[in-house]
Amino acid sequence: MKGKTVAHSRAVMSQVMLPSQANPTGNVHGGEIMKLMDTTAYVVAARHARTSIVTARVDELLFHTPIFVGALVTCRAELGFVGRTSMEIHVRVEAEYLEQEKAPETALTALFTMVALDKNGVPCPVPPLILSTPEEQERFRKGEQRYKLRKSSRKQSGQVDMQPNNQ
Repeated sequence: MKGKTVAHSRAVMSQVMLPSQANPTGNVHGGEIMKLMDTTAYVVAARHARTSIVTARVDELLFHTPIFVGALVTCRAELGFVGRTSMEIHVRVEAEYLEQEKAPETALTALFTMVALDKNGVPCPVPPLILSTPEEQERFRKGEQRYKLRKSSRKQSGQVDMQPNNQ
C-alpha cells in the first residue's frame, strides 16, 4: 500500500455560529463545536484511507476560550499518527469575530482517533504516513507513544479490545 503525506489529507472547515447553536447568553454549545471538529477529523481520515471511517476516541479536548454567536469558527485538522487501522488526527479550532480587527484565536484543541472500516464494518489497513518535516516526525513519535500506552493500559486492565486485528 502506497504511503500518503500529511498534506495530502489536511482539511480546513469553517462555519459562522448562529443563535440556534448557543445558549440564551450567546455562548456556543461545546457540542456544536465538537461536531464540527469530528466532521473535520472524518474528512482527514477519509481522504487518507479512502474507506468508511468511524470515530473511536477523543482525547485532550481542551476549551481554551469561549465562542460566541457571530464568530467564524475554523477547524484545521491533520494526521499526526497512523497505525495499522487507526489514525490520530490533531484538530485545532479558531474563533474569529469578523467585525473586529483582532486575529483569530485558538478556542479548542483535541486529538481524534478514527478507525478505517471495510465494507463489512471490520477494521481494515490504512496507508502508511509519509513524514516530510521534523515537526511531523515529532508528532508521529508522540502519537505512537500514546498509542502504545493506551494499548498497554487496555491489556493490563483486561479491557476488551473493541477493534479486532486492531491498528
